Amino acid sequence: MSGSQQSPLMSTDRLADCLDEPSVRIVDASWYLPTMNRDGSAEYNNAHIPGAVYWDIDKIADQDSHLPHMMPASNQFETQMGELGINNETTVVVYDALGLFSAARPWWMLRAFGHQKAFILDGGLPKWMAEGRPLNADKPDLLTCSYNAKLDTRLIKSVEDVIENVKSKSAQLVDARSQGRFCGKDAEPRPGCRSGHIPGAVNLPFDHLIDPQNKTLLPEHALRARYENVGIDLDKTTITSCGSGVTACILALGMYVLNKPNVSVYDGSWSEWGTQDDLPLETV
Repeated sequence: MSGSQQSPLMSTDRLADCLDEPSVRIVDASWYLPTMNRDGSAEYNNAHIPGAVYWDIDKIADQDSHLPHMMPASNQFETQMGELGINNETTVVVYDALGLFSAARPWWMLRAFGHQKAFILDGGLPKWMAEGRPLNADKPDLLTCSYNAKLDTRLIKSVEDVIENVKSKSAQLVDARSQGRFCGKDAEPRPGCRSGHIPGAVNLPFDHLIDPQNKTLLPEHALRARYENVGIDLDKTTITSCGSGVTACILALGMYVLNKPNVSVYDGSWSEWGTQDDLPLETV
């Protein structure tokens, strides 16, 4: 990686070497769209990387919001991190069962709350299992920790921020959803969501950044090409969006890997924009 910024990715080899390190907390953040008919918590209970805890994206979220898994308040995040045995010095390694789908959301949340030692397992559970590495169903014994969180509001955008950006065009807006959903040709998986995209957005489906064979993030040269091929200037300020603020974090992750961290995530994403009839949209 160019520059001095530490990569946000951790290899399976590196994680295997530090499974027993007390300063490392492994996090299973498997989560699925309603249409997938899978249960991340149940799958974690059945088998996970040894020592892993389960991060429930829908619970470590603002419970007062009608929108899915919005960022929680700092005091709630502090409590829930402490319950997972995470303190401010813990090295956190997040993975999910699809390789790279939901894991980027907790990674981004940790970054937004000031946690620098946050990583994503490159290739996730599929790569770990393909290499014949261990799994178990044991839940680790946890000691509640103290955690201090301070939200960096520059990393999270509200609907008001995005409305203003549609007018000012001060930042590039990139949508991680599939082309069919972006263009308005495919129905949204959530009831009540209109089809289309935020005016001025460009489309870069999150899975275009992932190697389909081993589920790792693409090499840097290929990653850079994916952004540039859809017209994204990696040196300009960028806002990422998706269906509900989950896979938008994968686009942010890719930019961090390329040492281009001038990026924020629209927290409500299409679950918010697409359900507000007074907000403009485009279809292609």
